[in-house]
Amino acid sequence: MTALVLATLALLPRVATPHETRAPFRPVATVAMADTLRGRVTDARGEGIPGARVTITELSAVVQADEGGAFAVSVPRGRYTILVEALGYASLTTSVGPGADRLELSLEPSPLAVDPLTVTATRQPTVLASSPLPVSILGEESLRREHGVSLARAVSKLAGVHALTTGGQIGKPVVRGLTGPRVLVLENGHRLEDYSWSDEDGPSIESRLEQRIEVIRGPASVLYGSDAIGGVINAIPAPLPDATGRSGFGRAEVELYGASNNREFGTALRYEGASGRVGWRGFVVGRKAEDLHTPNGELDNTGFGAVNGEVALGFHSGAGTSMLRYARYGGEFKLLEASGPVPGTDPGAEEPGAEGGPERKLSDDRIQYDGNYVLGGARLETKAQWQRHFISELSDELGDPDAPMTEEEVFNLVLSTWSGDALLYHGNDRLHGTVGLSGTHRNNDTRGEVPLVPDARTNTLAGFAFEQLDIGQVSLLGGARYEHRSLDADANPELGLADESRDYDVAVGDIGAVFHATDLVSFAGNVGRAWRAPSLFELFTDGPRLGEARFEIGDPDLTAETSLNLDASVRLASSMVHGELSAYRNRINDFIFVTPTTEFMDELRVFRYEQADATLLGAEASLEVVPTDALTLRGRYDFVRATNDETDEPIPNIPPRYGTLEAELHRADLGWAQRARLGVEAEIVAAKTRLAPDEEETGGYALLNLEAGATFGLFSRRLRVDMRLRNALDKDYRRFLSRYKEFASEPGRNLVIRLSTGF
Repeated sequence: MTALVLATLALLPRVATPHETRAPFRPVATVAMADTLRGRVTDARGEGIPGARVTITELSAVVQADEGGAFAVSVPRGRYTILVEALGYASLTTSVGPGADRLELSLEPSPLAVDPLTVTATRQPTVLASSPLPVSILGEESLRREHGVSLARAVSKLAGVHALTTGGQIGKPVVRGLTGPRVLVLENGHRLEDYSWSDEDGPSIESRLEQRIEVIRGPASVLYGSDAIGGVINAIPAPLPDATGRSGFGRAEVELYGASNNREFGTALRYEGASGRVGWRGFVVGRKAEDLHTPNGELDNTGFGAVNGEVALGFHSGAGTSMLRYARYGGEFKLLEASGPVPGTDPGAEEPGAEGGPERKLSDDRIQYDGNYVLGGARLETKAQWQRHFISELSDELGDPDAPMTEEEVFNLVLSTWSGDALLYHGNDRLHGTVGLSGTHRNNDTRGEVPLVPDARTNTLAGFAFEQLDIGQVSLLGGARYEHRSLDADANPELGLADESRDYDVAVGDIGAVFHATDLVSFAGNVGRAWRAPSLFELFTDGPRLGEARFEIGDPDLTAETSLNLDASVRLASSMVHGELSAYRNRINDFIFVTPTTEFMDELRVFRYEQADATLLGAEASLEVVPTDALTLRGRYDFVRATNDETDEPIPNIPPRYGTLEAELHRADLGWAQRARLGVEAEIVAAKTRLAPDEEETGGYALLNLEAGATFGLFSRRLRVDMRLRNALDKDYRRFLSRYKEFASEPGRNLVIRLSTGF
């Protein structure tokens, strides 16, 4: 990181005028928009760029430019954020409003795919440099390179974000030290509900289906209510294509990949197209993997299989846009038997060797509707979703020693959710904001012989306003939210529970500011209150979690968490340098945590939920420098210190200090390839010695990761080859945020090769 900072300082005197992609202000053009927005995408010489992708962010509409760079897309008259992308050029973000001229968009050459800097997780599209909230983006190119089934592992590329993992396939995002029900996961703005209490129930999103992921690092309850006390992750699928002004079309993409460590293989098939104002897409991803391997040997019962996908249909018109989407996530995930040493004993014991073990089966089905309509000078966005989330755990059961081993169901849970939002966007270039209403109804159905929790229903209704005022070099933000939440749980004799009910009425708010000191440097600050209601499991759970080798008991007297978060950052943004340095303090009253006891139930350690005030202090830094057209340098660093204020002990599952240094060489038009890249990354992790009760210490380590890729022309088609070598030196190490760390090392060397082409 020090080397990158010095490189940045050396470059500052010759930084060019920022391109619109890096500009802190949103330029506004005037265009004629009755039913169709027309324009042209050109390079610096004024020549059209064929195939450039033009996205109307607010309407989730996308169109490709023709051979001359011209495009046309159906839009009602209004004010929009335009994102323009093309291979070999830096992306451009600008704004348009009603007027009388054509839209002319000029792109600057760039050998590197640059992620767009427009965010929508703030409820209204905003240029990243103008957002008072700390936001990070994992763009299409970065997400494509990950190509993993775990959303948490994909977003852990961002500063301040980590993954709490169970093997290679299951992960829960950790944002600034907080995870589980404190990090709200969205898909295109729709809340995703799951059993986030469990380490083996990660977000039900297939990362390959998404075009980009946005992360609000820190509380965002003013926008999304309970469960956003630690942060928000919004996974955004690609907009549907539009064929306005040209004949209908269809295009297909095929991917094949394989991984060496666990003999994983898979495929991704996508077909999309448009006819007039109707667009469609079908996308399926299949994955199959065997057991993981560490430098010490194989980890039995760690394979998985998953088939995920989506079908979407959209309509664009002069009145607005509508999209209906069905998405499915599901699979069978085997879990390494937690039969190693009891916590507190020798952590260096060999990996478990018994065959078999627990297995999680899950499926998540959701139907989403998104509508955008222009009402005079405002825009109305409506969202509705039905979601059914199913999860069960099976364990091996051996009766007669001479009989084959069978599986016994430990628990079976189904969570059905209906949710809806109505958002009114309004304003002009100076004052703009969002007023919204949100509601959810959740129904938990406990099935199977072991009822971990009772049947229950949760209802939420909330209203909020979020406004931003731009005055010269200063952007001011303010928002407030009122939320009512009720929980009704049915009596359950097996759990020893009578009928239970809880009601919460909470008001939260947020204020922030951004000062654009120069074209290169801006300063941001934010103060916000947030809250979280105790989950059904924290209140009432009473049962085994075999996959985690423990028996959990809830506390019905738990109260809601509330927090006050202070955040400050300095940002660099130009065509050659992009970076951020942030610091924060998050004080959480009545923080809920699970802690081990000396009790045992059915040979499982008993864990109980408790509460105490907690304080989290931390900082994160990220920097990207482009010293030449052929070289990009990147680095990140973050740490967090979290303390139980009543005992002065750490709270659980806080990541150690973490940093990466990366260099990437990239060239275009090499003759033998259209584009090629070669990258090397050093991943440096400190020892974790500041521990919560019963946590195991892990040593520091450094990993070497390598990447390479090239794009070729093949029979008038484009063939892309990507390779990634993870843990290239086959180092034996243990991650602190791995559930297996007490009895198993992390996977060793892993080579992933991916081939993709389009038709």
